[in-house]
Amino acid sequence: MRTKKTLTATAAAALCLATTPSIAGGRPDLVLAALESGRAHVPDELLVQYKAGASRADFRAVRAKSRATDLETLRADRIGRLMRMKLRGGESIANAIRRLERDPAVEFAETNWIYTHDAASNDPHYADGSLWGMQGAATSPANIYGSGAADAWAEDKQDCGDVWVGIIDEGYMYAHADLAANAGRNPAEDGGVAGVDDDGNGRIDDTYGWDFAGNNKTVFDGVMDDHGTHVAGAIGAVGGNGTGVAGVCWSVKLISAKFLGAFGGATANAVKAIDYLTDLKTRHSLNLVATNNSWGGGYSQALRNAIARAGNADILFIAAAGDPAADCDVSRCYPADYPEPNVISVASITSIGGLSSFSNFGAATVHLGAPGSAIWSTVPKRQGLFQIVSGYANYSGASMATPHVTGAAALYKARNPNASAADVTAAILNSAVPTPSLAGVTITGGRLGVSGI
Repeated sequence: MRTKKTLTATAAAALCLATTPSIAGGRPDLVLAALESGRAHVPDELLVQYKAGASRADFRAVRAKSRATDLETLRADRIGRLMRMKLRGGESIANAIRRLERDPAVEFAETNWIYTHDAASNDPHYADGSLWGMQGAATSPANIYGSGAADAWAEDKQDCGDVWVGIIDEGYMYAHADLAANAGRNPAEDGGVAGVDDDGNGRIDDTYGWDFAGNNKTVFDGVMDDHGTHVAGAIGAVGGNGTGVAGVCWSVKLISAKFLGAFGGATANAVKAIDYLTDLKTRHSLNLVATNNSWGGGYSQALRNAIARAGNADILFIAAAGDPAADCDVSRCYPADYPEPNVISVASITSIGGLSSFSNFGAATVHLGAPGSAIWSTVPKRQGLFQIVSGYANYSGASMATPHVTGAAALYKARNPNASAADVTAAILNSAVPTPSLAGVTITGGRLGVSGI
């Protein structure tokens, strides 16, 4: 008999650490400590959030004080202006941040971190038992430590219909044989006029999403987009088609907000990616339940604010706890650690129910575990010198655990169209299956149980 901890939607949302205001002056202590530790960042760049009411004279004074030039405006609204800036003449980032934090016109100043994903490739899906992460106790083949997605499929719960999921990651191969049917096409651009910004978001022909790393519409750039494609397959590879693998959702709409490139992705582009998807929901009524975020890096108030804005739009931010085998209660694992109520943090487990040796954990900060070791999913493969074809590969990481939870969120939303983000969170956490390896190291002490949502 399975036992559960039962949570109301409100209580589930409150399982994160007590939330402090999202616009709150930043955390220069965390930023400076990470800088001192050598965390990767874009050289000589700052993100500066001005306070509401800051004037042009204030902008000029900040540029002079920090010896910086403006590169781009990331946001400008009633809360204030968020700028990406570049330091000149060998100025120290740490010293510039210390000075700007004392400026009355500045809400916060921080580094433009580089975020990366953690995933390890191993070695050539459901019928042969390889797809253990989708299995359940009563499936054939069976694995009690799988997500139970196949149990849900047997109960005719495979279709996520008109529910959309945003993949904030590398790009993904939307023409892959196991993904093409679920490749979402931005309805405000699809069928529009080529070369025209039909949806008015400042990005032309963003049919399948947008590449914020390259600042173009090409969200798939070849075999280097394997991580994003692998994530996409775990969420929504087409099932029942006799091909390759199956995702948690056999039908769902996937859209890309690419910001990770060959060398990671910058905070500024992550902020733009989140806001891009939030805008598609708020202005164009996209039925977007969640974004999948299988990446990590340093603390950023600008990024946290963007996550909060997504939460205000009822979008879940499902995040990998990360892979250095660290205690996130102590070491902090961003963005999974942000105490926003729309964040769900995911650790990785193995096919025999153990916490994966590489996985981060946290009794107060990581919500649950999901299959993340030796996960088969979709990837692009090179054939010959120039041709890219549909392929499959076995990867491991908290990156691989996270899309199982994202797929579960989409599945629940499809069956409960009026559910709020808090309702979806409660359903997922209430259905967590108690697991010894996760007791005392995750909030629920359990693993994903798709069949129970």
